[in-house]
Amino acid sequence: MNDSVRVRTAQLTDLPELAGLFRLYLEFYGVRPDTEDGPEAFLTDRLKNGDAVVLLAETNGAGVGFAQVYPTFSSLAMKTVWTLNDLYVRPEARGAGAGRALVRACLERARAAGAAGVQLETAPDNRVAQALYETEGFGRGEYLTYFRTVDTGADALG
Repeated sequence: MNDSVRVRTAQLTDLPELAGLFRLYLEFYGVRPDTEDGPEAFLTDRLKNGDAVVLLAETNGAGVGFAQVYPTFSSLAMKTVWTLNDLYVRPEARGAGAGRALVRACLERARAAGAAGVQLETAPDNRVAQALYETEGFGRGEYLTYFRTVDTGADALG
């Protein structure tokens, strides 16, 4: 890991820089926000409500990446489990250790909070991310993940 990468917990004052990184993350996954201020509003809510841990990776004082983690619960472990939901590093900063520093910071904070573990998902074709997670001790889970959108239409479930 590059010693010049510093990871810290993001604050509301980091919102402009964090929102820029979040927009790049959304773009990477082909997601278009419903509104122009959607990313800022979403991050503001997470930070104000304290329902996410948002980590900011910096090199020479500039934000180069972020991770967003959601504490949730595991009934089987009877403890909290952290979900590493988002991790993004600017393309020009990749390979310098920011992603690894974010993963390690997430694991350290989860351990300090008494969490049973950290879970995550990544795209099946994102081999770079998979290699990073595997070298940091993550393994494929025993359970399959299922997902269904929840439509708002009256006949959505019928």
